[in-house]
Amino acid sequence: MSESTKKKIRRRRRRKGNMGKKPWIIAGSIVGALVVIYLGISAFFIGHFYIDTEINGQDFSGKSVSDVENYIKEQVQDYELTIIEQNNEKDVIKGSDISLTYKENDDIQKAMDAQNPLLWPKAFFSVSSTNVTIDVGYDQDALNTKIQEVKAVTQEQTDPVSAYPKFDGDSFVVEPEVYGTAVNMDVFTQKVAEYITQFKTELNMMDEECYVMPKYTSDSPEVQKACDAMNQYCKASITYTMEDENVVVDKELISTWLKYDDNMQISLDEDAVRKWMREFGKKYDTVGTTRSITTPNGKTVDVSGGTYGWSVDEDSETKTLINSIKNGEVTEKTPAYVQEAASHSEQDWGTTYAEVDLTDQHMWYIVDGSVAFEADVVTGLPTPERETPSGVYSILELKRDKTLVGETDPATGKPIYETPVSYWMRVTWTGVGFHDATWQPYFGGSLYQTNGSHGCINMSYDDAATLYSMLSIGTPVVMHY
Repeated sequence: MSESTKKKIRRRRRRKGNMGKKPWIIAGSIVGALVVIYLGISAFFIGHFYIDTEINGQDFSGKSVSDVENYIKEQVQDYELTIIEQNNEKDVIKGSDISLTYKENDDIQKAMDAQNPLLWPKAFFSVSSTNVTIDVGYDQDALNTKIQEVKAVTQEQTDPVSAYPKFDGDSFVVEPEVYGTAVNMDVFTQKVAEYITQFKTELNMMDEECYVMPKYTSDSPEVQKACDAMNQYCKASITYTMEDENVVVDKELISTWLKYDDNMQISLDEDAVRKWMREFGKKYDTVGTTRSITTPNGKTVDVSGGTYGWSVDEDSETKTLINSIKNGEVTEKTPAYVQEAASHSEQDWGTTYAEVDLTDQHMWYIVDGSVAFEADVVTGLPTPERETPSGVYSILELKRDKTLVGETDPATGKPIYETPVSYWMRVTWTGVGFHDATWQPYFGGSLYQTNGSHGCINMSYDDAATLYSMLSIGTPVVMHY
């Protein structure tokens, strides 16, 4: 191989070697440049804050300590806080009004020193919120005076109304809250001081809840939950089937018995249910009420008092009604009664009863609307102590061969009378009843005015025997003048 050929081969080998080294040289140059740039940026952040750095809520990205301090001084010089109130009313508190000053300290420099300049890339992944105490001074008394002059504070203060369950005629729905004008002075004073310290320029009192806020709003789950619970009660419908009408206890009435407390806890007002039941009983109870009766001889009179008639068992029925409402029952029923009568008509004693005319001194026994028996009688002596009571009663006891015993005579210590009778038909537990009175010379007329009984209805032996054979326990007895 010639010398020239060898030289050519060596040159080609050198070129190939240089070509293999070139990418490494380029890569190294790039890395070096990036390192220089990285270090240069790091050097920048030795005296400047990271990107996305906030100090007391203000953005100071890439700013130096002197930049921050100068900004603060500028803010103090021309600072104004605009307070936005309801109805777009506005008030302004100027820094000059309260002698606002900036008190320099080393907190900003400390925040800068705490920053590692080599870790500046992390700023791109999170906001660096630096807590720095920017000390500002102001005249506290002057600030308090300016706060007291704000229109929201000086105007009439009205409390808010929370959202609440409201019956709309069909169901309970959320009635929206109403915001009042009453200012929460603690919150308002705190927010004003906070905004001034951070040099914020606009304070919206409503957004910052500087007013007394309603406890519940339309979005409060407690109110909707209360509505749901009340609507569950309103699913109940209890129909009392009375003689001439149905009395319905449904959502329209139940809604008035539901209440909620300050914590939106729902309850059924059982006292209100009990009161309604008393009115229900008063309407349909007939014991002691005034009724009209027409005697077999055509005389029409009013009669009141007595112990006979319908009487709703209000205690029992109230408990049953409350349970039915709580369980959401839908049902028809008749109320429970302490005692019942023959009919729900105006003459609730029905068509079979005994009648005593205390004026005419005559009695009838009516069966199915027709006179089955009648007789003259002698009733009580017309004095307060001995007169026969008027009213509607019933036969309480039927007894043969009974001795009637009067009240004890204080002078003798013995009963004023002890009289045996053959037929006893009790009308009241106080001692009034039908019985035979063989000692009476006659019956009817005006004998009762001079020789009247102690309240009983005296009859002849035969008449008493006949009536005794016809009556039964519970037979109504109507006595009237």
